[in-house]
Amino acid sequence: MTIKEIANLAGVSISTVSKIINNKDQNINPETRSRVLKIVKEYNYTPYSNVKNISTAKNFLIGVLLKEGSQTNLMLNGILHTAQEQGYSILLYDSGNSEELELKHITSLCKNHVDGVIWEPVSEQSEQYERHFAEYNIAVCYINGYSDHFFSIDFAQMGYVLTRKLLDYKHTRLACLLKEKSQRSALVLEGFKKCLYENQIPYNEKMELYISDQDYFTKIINYEISGIVSSHFASSLMLYEQMERLHYYIPSDLSLVSLKDDVREGISFPHISSVKIPYREFGQYVCRDLINKCEKRERALEHLFAAPYIFDNEDSLEPPPFMRVKKIVVVGSINLDVTFNVDWLPQAGRTTTILNSNTTAGGKGANQAVGAAKLGREVTLIGEIGNDADAAFLFDTLEQENVTTQGVHRDLTAQTGKAYIYIENSGESAVTILSGANGNLSAAGIRKRQYLFENAGYCLLATEIPIETVIEAAKTAKEYGVKNILKPAALKTIPEELLALTDIFIPNRKEATALCPDGDTVEERAQYFLEKGVGTVIITLGEDGCYLRTADREKYFPAADFVAIDATGGADAFICALASCLSEGFSLDRSIRIATYAAGFCVSRQGVVPALVDRNTLETHISKVEPGLLV
Repeated sequence: MTIKEIANLAGVSISTVSKIINNKDQNINPETRSRVLKIVKEYNYTPYSNVKNISTAKNFLIGVLLKEGSQTNLMLNGILHTAQEQGYSILLYDSGNSEELELKHITSLCKNHVDGVIWEPVSEQSEQYERHFAEYNIAVCYINGYSDHFFSIDFAQMGYVLTRKLLDYKHTRLACLLKEKSQRSALVLEGFKKCLYENQIPYNEKMELYISDQDYFTKIINYEISGIVSSHFASSLMLYEQMERLHYYIPSDLSLVSLKDDVREGISFPHISSVKIPYREFGQYVCRDLINKCEKRERALEHLFAAPYIFDNEDSLEPPPFMRVKKIVVVGSINLDVTFNVDWLPQAGRTTTILNSNTTAGGKGANQAVGAAKLGREVTLIGEIGNDADAAFLFDTLEQENVTTQGVHRDLTAQTGKAYIYIENSGESAVTILSGANGNLSAAGIRKRQYLFENAGYCLLATEIPIETVIEAAKTAKEYGVKNILKPAALKTIPEELLALTDIFIPNRKEATALCPDGDTVEERAQYFLEKGVGTVIITLGEDGCYLRTADREKYFPAADFVAIDATGGADAFICALASCLSEGFSLDRSIRIATYAAGFCVSRQGVVPALVDRNTLETHISKVEPGLLV
């Protein structure tokens, strides 16, 4: 391709082409300049290829001179993509924070006759070297520098957006987690302060926390901080790890938002609510501006680069603990449930044919925890599982159902508990249990996990674990101001000490009879439990509903109108729904009525965990059959 052929394709004179490619085109129409350069790039024309050292000729080569390049992978990707798209190649240099090395790179760029340079100076003094680029008529775009003519990402706006998100979640006791001597941190702090000012929240220096300060976490606790803005994702990970080590959890105890670096893109856990720094888009933006400068086209007006700031998730965000409905703690068994459908329940001397079987998570602890979580409650489960494949299955199930599992311990010396459930066509069931690791949940284990009772409203207890452990859990709950709801399962007798610690006692008809053999009626047995110190007694009666007895009143409640298929999980569904409603401030009567619907849904389906109803389904059904109940 010759200059004459270029001129013919562009419909201009050879002289015009020569002026454009040698940067002597001050009086040439911009449209003509763009048309000629487009053809030159498309046909890879090299002007004066047989003549050396013609510094004014365009080489369609861009230099990228970085202060330190290890953190800029996506920005370079954006620069390279845009340069190639516009017909340019790039030369990349890393100054390694050295002014001496930086000057050597500048000399090399000049010798290579680059058309323009994207330059991140090592220091303010580095700008004196621009004269070398000026001598060679090389265009320069500064990035990440020290004055208004530098292009930079608007980190102050990003700090504002992060802070605004915490305010949206009603946080007012905030702090900013920063790195010392970091320009990004300084700008994020600027946006943090601006957001506070615009929302009439006083700023003070205690809100500045530095990751280098060994006491920064103590300050979070002492200052009662509920929300953190972090300028660096690495700092967020360190905070997350430190919190877990000291039994503080995100987002239960602290909400956290962070910027996310390109080098951290692949991290999927922990789930920290983050805004991605738009390095790639910034690289594209700056490169386009430099090429426009090289080709004398209209340039960008804004040196502060902003992009739509979107949170990748909101998993590390919750309202402050004092504003949330108190969580529910569940202490109980965790089993692998193996369910068999049979024509009749097993009997001595008679063979029973299994028609169908399935395997799910179970145990009263797991059932009640999942049930409450499905109803929208924050739930922490305390229990033991074994050192086997079943344990992994149970962990996965609990986490999928949004149950907090910090209190679930893997016992390396035991197998996971199992329950074998036989269900007749009528819905009646029989259960046999292999306790396994559940039998190793000790009173000492409860004391080690007592921090989990903080910010709880109700503790759900079931007696498929050692009775001394149940008593210790009930005592611990009382120490933290938490109300106990007790389900007596698989007990022949019950300690009076435990009854005295129980706020709501929920046996079924058979359990009430076993634990109070001298009473002849449901009413008499309920009265017996009251006299032993229980605050409220609810005896569940299957298809006949339930009976409520308190110190000053008694009442029967009908069952919800559902056809029973599997009655195994009805009581667990009832209990977790009752606790959920009471946590939200519903009266006891309304909570019982709602709980009967939750139980009805459960018994009308096969299994327990898969049959537990979610909040939306439950409320939709109630709004149709008893609309005034939810008001």
